[in-house]
Amino acid sequence: MSDPLEVSRRESSVLRISVRTAAIMLAFTVIFTALMAGTYKLTEPLVTASALEEKLRLIGEVLPSALHDNDLMKDAIDLPPQAALGLDVDTRIWRARKAGVPVALVMEAAARDGYSGRIAMILAVSADGHLLALRVTSHKETPGLGDYIDPKKDRNKTRPWITQFNGLGFDGVPREKWRVKKDGGHFDQMSGATISARAVTNASGRALAWATENRDKLFALPANGRFEQQGANP
Repeated sequence: MSDPLEVSRRESSVLRISVRTAAIMLAFTVIFTALMAGTYKLTEPLVTASALEEKLRLIGEVLPSALHDNDLMKDAIDLPPQAALGLDVDTRIWRARKAGVPVALVMEAAARDGYSGRIAMILAVSADGHLLALRVTSHKETPGLGDYIDPKKDRNKTRPWITQFNGLGFDGVPREKWRVKKDGGHFDQMSGATISARAVTNASGRALAWATENRDKLFALPANGRFEQQGANP
């Protein structure tokens, strides 16, 4: 028969061990949380600066800095989801001006019908309705086949496929011809990889049409304003 006193001692010992273990785990949790919070506070400015640098780099690829003299980051507006641009989340539109005169709009767009899914893009549209330049920012197209839509992957370094859009508007290429040649349009595509080119071409045409149609309202909004268009959401 067990000694009641011995049983009590054992139970007290187990309780002390449990309490000590819980205290140690709590201390580790508090310390780890504090370290994580401190690390986040230290790295947050670096992450923010890196994201801003990448955004400026992409904008610089489609809009030469010589074309404007304003701070694009301060002259931007919010854009709710736009079906015409293939966007289902809020984005920003950056407005370029020179001596106060509207020069161009820089915006994001997406083709949802790439061979392997969504193709994200950034483009600059001049105030007079021309697509200054277009770049693919992310995609999952087949390496070595459909990824030529990205100039970094295009084997033609002299004249990458994506540059054929530079400077064109509907005055030079009618809206109904803003398609790949295989579909009876104006733009080239690579043999055997038409789907990727078709997706980018069609999406860029829709984006150019949308920007041209809404240009005046987009430039008129105050900085950090929000563009609203009835029936714009997908």
